[in-house]
Amino acid sequence: DALRAAKVLADPAERRERVAAEVSRAAQSTGGVPRLADALRDEISNLIEWPSAIACAFEREFLAVPSEALITTMETNQKFVPVFDANGTLTEHFIGIANIDSKNPSEIRKGYERVIRPRFADAKFFFDEDLKTPLAAQQDALKSVTYQQQLGSVWDKCVRVAELARVIANRSNVDAALATRAASLCKCDLLTRMVGEFPELQGVMGRYYAAASGENAEVAQALDEFYRPRFAGDGIAQGKIAQVLAIAERLDTLAGIFAVGGKPSGSKDPFALRRAGLGLARTLIEGQFELDLEAALR
Repeated sequence: DALRAAKVLADPAERRERVAAEVSRAAQSTGGVPRLADALRDEISNLIEWPSAIACAFEREFLAVPSEALITTMETNQKFVPVFDANGTLTEHFIGIANIDSKNPSEIRKGYERVIRPRFADAKFFFDEDLKTPLAAQQDALKSVTYQQQLGSVWDKCVRVAELARVIANRSNVDAALATRAASLCKCDLLTRMVGEFPELQGVMGRYYAAASGENAEVAQALDEFYRPRFAGDGIAQGKIAQVLAIAERLDTLAGIFAVGGKPSGSKDPFALRRAGLGLARTLIEGQFELDLEAALR
């Protein structure tokens, strides 16, 4: 009771509930729907003692930037809650969670809006600059990026994956030309400014830049989807081109790393081979591919 009187909620469950209630309250003034992810809710509730939500906004011109970049900045970097409209489209509103019931919340609002503006400005600059160069133009530069010392550059990996994708596509009645094209572009976004700033957007930005470069829609979608499943419980890639690319990329990773002695130990798996194996198996099974796995690995 003494802590509560001093505006400190000692019970973590109570703080968590208050965070959700405060976000819901603040969102009413925006006319939108907040997206409070469980992980963000947990993090906020363990960072502050007395949650107090404040509705904020940024300039609408920033909405021209891919929403994934804006959401990543809000949630990961600033611990803000994005707000969407009824159609699920990101709006210019967001919600910050203060650690006090301020006598002058407008000043806290100004502070939140001030810290997010330069990050969004950077994202917009990176995106605009990246769009000036076709995605395929990044291919040559991949030759100077090492994938693994004994397995060569990232470009070498793309060449291997493209050949695997061609073979798998032909055996699966999938357009081999599109699968090969997707494989040749699948790592190009690694060299873009946006992915350099936001590594978690790898694949997502490949899709945006491929579409902007006039690539086939299935190819563009595959550049994002082939990373799936990205985490436990995530679905596999939906498009057939993406599924072929997902299989080819994981086959190359597994065969290559095992070949150079990179077998995972009980506690170490630096190349995420277990995850690659699970993703490969799920894509083959759920995608209903009739593929000789042993022959493909050989």
